[in-house]
Amino acid sequence: MVYLTRRERFNAAHKLWVDDWDDEKNFAVFGKCANVNWHGHNYELFVTVKGTPDPMTGFVMDAKKLSKLIKKLVLDELDHRNLNLDVDFIPKKTQPTTENLVLSIWNRLEPHIEGCQLHCIKLYETENIFAEYYGE
Repeated sequence: MVYLTRRERFNAAHKLWVDDWDDEKNFAVFGKCANVNWHGHNYELFVTVKGTPDPMTGFVMDAKKLSKLIKKLVLDELDHRNLNLDVDFIPKKTQPTTENLVLSIWNRLEPHIEGCQLHCIKLYETENIFAEYYGE
């Protein structure tokens, strides 16, 4: 089994907030992420597919094709957007955490991967915080 990973970047804003909680509890739980005026991140997205290299091309998947899929299905929807308000593929009332974003990105990409399997979505929110999802 060979694993191929494509890295992409996007910028987006979000706010973590529970309407049923008062300000004090929201700030206690979410800290700076509860900023009433939103805040942004420079995200790094790693999409890994797995499979057997094609005997003619040597590709598990054409990296250019993978990049175009990621751009069309994910980046065009997320980049320079408000994750709470602007992104249709993030379920409404879902906190736009890194953890929930990897699930949404997986669900968005997985049906469109052909000739191999989606193995992992890894998303860095900061250089110190990232989430991974393996479709489990």
